[in-house]
Amino acid sequence: MPLAAIETWHYKTDLDPSPIEPSWIIEGNPEARSRLLSSSACHTAHAMIWSCTEGKFNWYYDLDETIMILEGSIVLEIDGMPPKRYGVGDVIFFRSGARAKWHAEGYVKKVALRPPDLSDPVGHRDPNLQQTQVADRAERTPGLACGVRPHFRYCSPTKAPAAVT
Repeated sequence: MPLAAIETWHYKTDLDPSPIEPSWIIEGNPEARSRLLSSSACHTAHAMIWSCTEGKFNWYYDLDETIMILEGSIVLEIDGMPPKRYGVGDVIFFRSGARAKWHAEGYVKKVALRPPDLSDPVGHRDPNLQQTQVADRAERTPGLACGVRPHFRYCSPTKAPAAVT
């Protein structure tokens, strides 16, 4: 079944608990919540809403991430840079491998965008795949750029998503 070209909805739902790794917390009791807004057909690119109450904590980025602050403010400390305050409307890009110390000043809410990890050419991050399925589909799909779901939707920077039989 083909995916709709455009999907719309009104965001009016509670966020789910999304606890910060306890060993990352420096000060306070920050309580994070989030909700996935959308993901690509291959489930490697995501858009989400995330919020957090006051506190200081470390954050480690395993993939690129772009955020925009929707409510509240934060102070970020990044190695080699002085602490800097960011607030509503500010956009921040974190490269994969970045580390930052977050200080949520009261309540903060952001939208986060995570593009596909193109360094993972056959979707090893997709928990629905067996290793043999990954290898088999990679052999049959030259130029594969991201993972699959059980209904075999692929993403590629050079081809439109297509069904694999």
